[in-house]
Amino acid sequence: MDIVFASNNKHKLSEVRNILDKYNILSLEQIGFNAEIEENGKTIEENAFIKVRTIRAYTDKIIIADDTGLFVKALNGEPGVYSARYAGENATFADNNKKLLKALEGKKNRQAVFKCAVALNMPNGEEKIFIGEVQGSIAAKASGDSGFGYDPIFIFDKLNTTYAQMSIEQKDLLSHRAKALFKLAQFIESLK
Repeated sequence: MDIVFASNNKHKLSEVRNILDKYNILSLEQIGFNAEIEENGKTIEENAFIKVRTIRAYTDKIIIADDTGLFVKALNGEPGVYSARYAGENATFADNNKKLLKALEGKKNRQAVFKCAVALNMPNGEEKIFIGEVQGSIAAKASGDSGFGYDPIFIFDKLNTTYAQMSIEQKDLLSHRAKALFKLAQFIESLK
């Protein structure tokens, strides 16, 4: 079964292909879509729906898209919906991590929630959203060399280790994105 993943993020595409390995996950490039999709939603759920709805005009296949946010308690939920561009529009992963660590200097409470919303848009117009969340905290400094984004500073509570210290296989089983994608896969299987 072909599923289009509506994202230009190569790291996310790789993760989605690993987790949903029984499906043929097509990139936007593979369906001939090369533009940026403006994510101007107020929530990660809205942003995920914006992506799948934008791509509907370009394919008759099942479309999925995710949006992810890191919500830090001591920062009133920041960076939240702005996680990817926390340090500015063209910020690197390192820029975002640096800004977040600076914002948390001197704060005792470093609790955080990593949340992923995966939107599904079916060829018949049916839409669903699947949410995956994990509890954690923000490390005092970056650790590990795996993963991307906030992985070097997000400590996964259950293992007391950063995402970047986990193997790819571990993260693909336990992460917020994995949880949302497993729910999506269960739904798709239920349609057969």
